[in-house]
Amino acid sequence: MSTPKNTTPCQLRHYHPKYANEIADVFHHAVHAISSEIYSPAQKEAWAETPPNYLFWKDRLEVKQPTLAIIHGSVAGFIELEPDGHIDCCYVHPKHQKQGVAKHLYQRLEAKAESLNLKQLYVEASIIALPFFEKQGFKVLRENLVLRKQETLVNYTMEKILANKS
Repeated sequence: MSTPKNTTPCQLRHYHPKYANEIADVFHHAVHAISSEIYSPAQKEAWAETPPNYLFWKDRLEVKQPTLAIIHGSVAGFIELEPDGHIDCCYVHPKHQKQGVAKHLYQRLEAKAESLNLKQLYVEASIIALPFFEKQGFKVLRENLVLRKQETLVNYTMEKILANKS
């Protein structure tokens, strides 16, 4: 596969526990880099506490087993696919955003979903992730208001029906 212009080549790898803290940091940095015009500092803190709870993340990642994007030996992003087609997390470190990392991660996830004969994918996308998932063919089903630590966050339940190739 050729690398389109304005992209950074990355290696896609299966999860390994040695990356747990780095993944937690990617999540934290990605959330806190969102413009305060979109999500307030209090909303971002409710979403991704400072400092990250590394023990929580270690335990969570053992279950979720995300796919990782590695650039120059560091985690640039990650994505998680649950057995029912739910995409629980898709985050890219701010210094690697707008370089094709999320697209590479998503393409791997969709190929895996198809190999598992999943009929659909769904996600609760943040305001800033909404356009990315729309570009991947997802449709908005509804807007959600999520209460987290006394802060209300907006996200969108989105769905993509996968082509049946059988």
